[in-house]
Amino acid sequence: METLGLADADTVVVTPLTGGQSNPTFRVQAGQRQYVLRTKPGGKLLPGAHAIDREYKVMNALRDSAVPVPHMLEYCDDVSIIGTSFYLMEWLEGRVMIDQSLPGMDKSERAQIYAEMNRVIAALHTVDPAAVGLADFGKPGNYFARQISRWSRQCLDSSLPMGDAMRQLIEWLPQHIPAGDETTVVHGDFRLDNLMFHPTEARVIGVLDWELSTLGHPLADFSYHCMSWHIPSTLWRGIADCDLAALGIPSEHDYVQTYARATGRDPAEHWDFYMAYNLFRMAAILRGIGQRALDGTAAADDAVETAAKADPLAEIGWACAQRYRK
Repeated sequence: METLGLADADTVVVTPLTGGQSNPTFRVQAGQRQYVLRTKPGGKLLPGAHAIDREYKVMNALRDSAVPVPHMLEYCDDVSIIGTSFYLMEWLEGRVMIDQSLPGMDKSERAQIYAEMNRVIAALHTVDPAAVGLADFGKPGNYFARQISRWSRQCLDSSLPMGDAMRQLIEWLPQHIPAGDETTVVHGDFRLDNLMFHPTEARVIGVLDWELSTLGHPLADFSYHCMSWHIPSTLWRGIADCDLAALGIPSEHDYVQTYARATGRDPAEHWDFYMAYNLFRMAAILRGIGQRALDGTAAADDAVETAAKADPLAEIGWACAQRYRK
């Protein structure tokens, strides 16, 4: 930090930040200046997981795009410094909201928050990867097949018990991938609590947590973002059991149509497949958190509780698959 001119005081104070399940994240205070330190966890890791170098690369590439991202300061893979690779980025002062029913807001505010989320993910899916230096950020094409294979393999390699719905999805999904393909930059975990909003305005000032970003199918990314319409709030971060009209939150249909108008892509025909795929993928991610808890490398204290949601999500996904099959 001294070499980069980022520290203007003898004392540097590092404080853990809560919220993430994956890559340990810290506030770094250097005199009057603040930064965010994001690190790869220690211990045995699943292949390809915790790719903080990719997080740094994609956010740095998007710095001049219509997608709001924090300013990247430095990436370092010298593990002798703090025991693991890490990067530093600017500190953003804003709001991170977790409850997607947005309690404490009026109908107009909720509508504006949802409209802004839609605008930002549509903006991401209109970025030309080659134009921002991300042509090599992933393999173009065949995204669903590769992702299904990746997450299936991770689940099957895990020592955690697996429910019937998860096993059925592993078998069913590869056989029902819709025809047609498209490749854009995808975030991979685009949801309300990975967005930082302006302190008072319904405006995103930073899209965070790009660990799962790659080149992929934009409709896989967008439908992941829409899973909350299918997940009850009693299970995890969902709005399926909420009175959306009373809250001022758009219906799933209206939200999807807003994205379709902005991007020219209409995902309606294969929506239940996309949803089944994403609920499977989310369940696989949560199983990975559970595996890290079992191995003693989980970054968050509630990792076991979070991982327990995997099978119920897979069951919702299997119900979507059955609808698509009909």
